[in-house]
Order: sequence, then structure tokens, then C-alpha cells
Amino acid sequence: MQHSEMLTKIRDADGFIAALDQSGGSTPKALTGYGYSGNEWSGEEGMFDLIHKMRVRIITSPAFTGDKVLGAILFERTMDGEADGKPVPDVLRERGVVPFLKVDKGLEDEADGVKLMKPMPGLGELLERARSKGMFGTKMRSVIELANPAGIAAIVRQQFHVAAQIAEAGLMPVIEPEVSIKSPERDKADRFLLEQLTAALGALPGQRQVMLKLSIPAEPGLYEPLLRHPRVLRVVALSGGYSRDEACRELAKNEGMVASFSRALLEGLRHDMSDDEFDRVLGNSIDEIFRASTARVAA
Repeated sequence: MQHSEMLTKIRDADGFIAALDQSGGSTPKALTGYGYSGNEWSGEEGMFDLIHKMRVRIITSPAFTGDKVLGAILFERTMDGEADGKPVPDVLRERGVVPFLKVDKGLEDEADGVKLMKPMPGLGELLERARSKGMFGTKMRSVIELANPAGIAAIVRQQFHVAAQIAEAGLMPVIEPEVSIKSPERDKADRFLLEQLTAALGALPGQRQVMLKLSIPAEPGLYEPLLRHPRVLRVVALSGGYSRDEACRELAKNEGMVASFSRALLEGLRHDMSDDEFDRVLGNSIDEIFRASTARVAA
């Protein structure tokens, strides 16, 4: 797929985006969820080797194709790695899956009710490398814990500042200001975020577009104005700690949003499964998430 084909697919096709971008902090939990006890690796290299094998098994499964999976978000090491002797981004595009790259370096400590992104030294070089490997876009995550207007404004300001650099490098920014589903002020935070995002989108230059990756709102349909905004290519939803059943049930109440799940996608997969069992469980998960991303129910 060329860049124009990937853009058309992400904008118009049915399906969802798989989040396969666990980084150093979340990788041990992903591996224990995958059935490891925690003593199968020593050091970071061994840990990343196991998570890479998990990701390769997923993206090379017969169940993982562009028929239902629009895109996949990769960790940097996965982008640089291989699957079946080919670069991972090439394998994804051959299967009709649009590749994205996680570019953030983790979170700062909480201040003003939010966790901003840490500095990203070398971002320009990383974007250039991603572009050369045929990546379509990038994703970066911040977290909102409380409905603090100053904190939420800072999150959006930082996200759009970095998004400008990403867009200028020829990649599609995926802006992810996650509202914690455990926040005691979740609905209020959703509304403050909507206000700030709307203002920032209105200030984008020219015909620039971004994608938004948002928590499923406490009030179904709250983000509907963002779905119609001319500067938004697509709005995708993170699972945010919900189980797959819960995430799919809540997502289905929000017409127009599609999934970009990580833990909810991996739920039920184990490293010691036979290939047939692995493909069956993954296929069932993909089918469930696809249905929630396309068929809507009353809130």
C-alpha cells in the first residue's frame, strides 16, 4: 500500500486498529498476561525478545488481516524487527494492515491532575526513519487523572505541538490524551478535553488533519462533534483497562468511534497454545472487536 492508499483505508474502511506497542513499563504485564510466570527472561533484551515473538505470532496469524484490522501500532523495536524474514512494516502492508509507530517516551509524574509526556530527544531522526520504513503515522500518549482545566489544557497544547513536527515529517499524528476510566471526575474531564481539542483543531494550519485516540467517554456519544470535524481523519477508542467484553459493550454505544485496543485484544492468548488454538482465540477476539467497531447499539 502507498501512503494515499493507507490514508483512504484509515479514513473510510470498516475495522479497528490493533495496539501492539507495549513499551518497557507495560511489557512485563503483557507477558504475564500471555502466560509467562516472569522468570523466563533476564534483562531487558530477553524481555523484548519474548514480546517481539508474541507480536510476530499475532501479525502473521491467518486471523490478522486487513479485512477487519485497519492498522497496527508498533513499538520502535518492533518496527525495526522482522517477521518471517521481512521487515515488520512490510509484512503488515502486504496483509493490508496500515502501520503506525508509538513515539512517546513515557510519562512525567502527575501534576495538575495530568501526566504529560516526557521529552522526546531524537524525535526528528525517529520520524525520518519511520517514514523511510513506510509507516503511515505515529501515536503518543498522555494521561488525564482529574478534571483540572489547566492540566488538560497543558496536555492538549503539548500533544498538538509535537503533532505539528510529526505532520511536517509527512506522517499522520495520532493524539492520545487518555482520560483514566478510574478518575472520580471522569465525565467532567471528558468535557474539558472536548473543549480543548475542539479549540486546538480549529487552530490547525491549512488543511492539516490529525487522528484522535480517546478513552470511551462516560456519556455515550459525547465525542460525536469530533467525528464530524474536518480536521479529524478518524477517532479511535482505547480500552483503558476494561476487559474486552466491557470495552466492546461501551464502544458499541458510541457510533463512529472504532477500537484501538491493546490488552483487550490480547486477552485470552497464551504462548503455549497450539497454532490452531491461538488462531481461533485471536480470530474470535478480532471478530468481537470488529463488531463493536461497526455495529451500534442504543446507549
